[in-house]
Formats: sequence, C-alpha cells, structure tokens
Amino acid sequence: MAVRTIAAQEKAGIKPLSGKPRAFLKQVKKNSWSYLFLLPMLVLVGLFVIYPLVASIQITFYDWNGIGKPTRYVGLQHFLTVARDPLFWSAFRHTFTYALVLVPIQLTLALILALVLNNPRLRGSLAYRAVYFSPVVTSAALVGIVMSMLLGNVGGDLSAKLVELGILKEPVDWLGSPQFALPVIIGVGIWHTLGYNLVYFLAALQSIPRELYEAATVDGANAVQQFIKITLPMLRGIGLVIVFLAILGSLQVFDLVLVMTGGGPFFASEVVSTYIYRFAFTPASIQAESNVGYASAAALFMGILVMGLTITQLLVVRYVRRHRSEAN
Repeated sequence: MAVRTIAAQEKAGIKPLSGKPRAFLKQVKKNSWSYLFLLPMLVLVGLFVIYPLVASIQITFYDWNGIGKPTRYVGLQHFLTVARDPLFWSAFRHTFTYALVLVPIQLTLALILALVLNNPRLRGSLAYRAVYFSPVVTSAALVGIVMSMLLGNVGGDLSAKLVELGILKEPVDWLGSPQFALPVIIGVGIWHTLGYNLVYFLAALQSIPRELYEAATVDGANAVQQFIKITLPMLRGIGLVIVFLAILGSLQVFDLVLVMTGGGPFFASEVVSTYIYRFAFTPASIQAESNVGYASAAALFMGILVMGLTITQLLVVRYVRRHRSEAN
C-alpha cells in the first residue's frame, strides 16, 4: 500500500515526504566542513549556556546556598515568593523602564548618525565611526566607575559647576538621589552601547542601491521624500531585527547598575539582574545567607516573562504585517 501511495505521488508530480530527510542528510554531508567549523562554538554554548540553564531549573526547587549538594526541597515555594515580592516587581519595572526609555532614544540617535556618516560627501567618516564606536569596546564596569567619579566629588562635582553656570538652582547628588539615579544610568547606557546600533544601521544603509536615490533625484524628490519613500522601506526588515536586539540587550543591564549605584539608593535603581545577584552572592542586606535556589527561580521567572512578552511582540508584528498586506 505504501509503495502504491509513493508511486501515485510521483505520478502526480508530488515529491514523497521520505525524500526530505534524505535531502537534508545530503546537504549536511555536502557542507560537513561548515558544521565542523561550528563545532567549537556549539560545544562552548552547550557547556556554558545550555547546561547551566538546564541545571538551574532543578536548583529552583531547593533552598541552597551554593555550597555542597542541594538537599532541602521546597517545591514551587521560591516561585510563589518571587511572584509576591514587591522588590522583584519594582526591579522588574525599573528594568523595563530602562529598556523603554533607552531603546527609542538610542535607535533614533543611531539612525541619525548613520545617515550622516553614510553621506559620501562627508570627509573623515572613518574617524567619526571609530569615535562613536569606541565606548562599545570599553568595559561597562570601567565606564560605570569613570562616570561615577565624574558625577561625584572626585570629578570636581558636576552639579556644583552647573549651579555656577545657572543651569541648576542647587547641587544634585546624581547617584545618591532616588529621583535621578535611574535616569543617569539610562543616559550612560545610551552613550555606552550607541555604537552597536550605529554600525548596524550604517551597514543596512550601505546595502541600499545608490541607483534608487539617483533615480529619485532625477524625478525631483528631495531628501525628506527619499528618506520616507526609499530609506525607511528598505530598512524595515533589518530595522526590526535591530529593535529586537536592542530590547533584549537592554533587558540584560547589570554592570552599570552594579558599579554606579548597586541598585540603590533605597532600591530606586534596582533591576532584575542586580536583584538576582543580591540573593545569590550578596544577601547581607536582605537575608542571613545566600540562596542560589531562590535566585535561580527569580531568573527563570524573569526569563518566562520576557519570553512571553517577546512572543506577544512577534505576534503583534506579524498581525500588523498581515493586516497591511490585506489592505494593500
């Protein structure tokens, strides 16, 4: 019966499904050297990403201080505690505030700078690119230390200078004030990782054929019309990828917060990463000893929330695209 079915499919011009695995194995064999080059990376990802991720799921069910073997089983208690902890939701809110403020501002600045640097009439564009990208290659912890010194008394007290210039009425403790701590960290974060998105946008702009702009110029289109009708549509695909990468990167903020404020003052700049770090390694201000199980539960809980938001975002984008295609 199976032979007849396959014969009927071949007669009708339909390729049998059994050919797909064979074709896949044939492609793998044909490109075996490519997979061989990928093997070291896959081994490292498996050892330092996948295995710790899977192992941490088991740890979430135990009270464990990180020493010895976990023995005190608590079930889902850690997840319930995380869900009821107002400090976690405060850190969750600060994390998404950081992302929601940083991403639009940073992507807008990166796109504007990329448009300027992509101008063929600009001289010294390579030097400007190096200047804008240089903060990216600097450690976030080092940037945080330097910025903390500049904003504090070691740097000559910036707020006092602003008072002398008449910009401020009274000195401000930038990192010691619950009102200014998180905005200052956001500002530093925008500057520090701007180079990544600048390079992405610049590469995308350079992939747009110059003939399109030349034809638009001949037709009488000005710079604004060319940007709206040519640049934006051509950047739509890569732009969506850049947005996703920027959001995911900003949700992982840790170094700047830990170095500049430590999550303070009064947890005003606490983010989920520092919340997890505090329970796993520096619990003196919260509890008697470290609890790696609770920290792992908080990390997994945050991962599930971010994954849910990411899937929702993808579904919304897909729905908007489908709605636009049907409207056109």
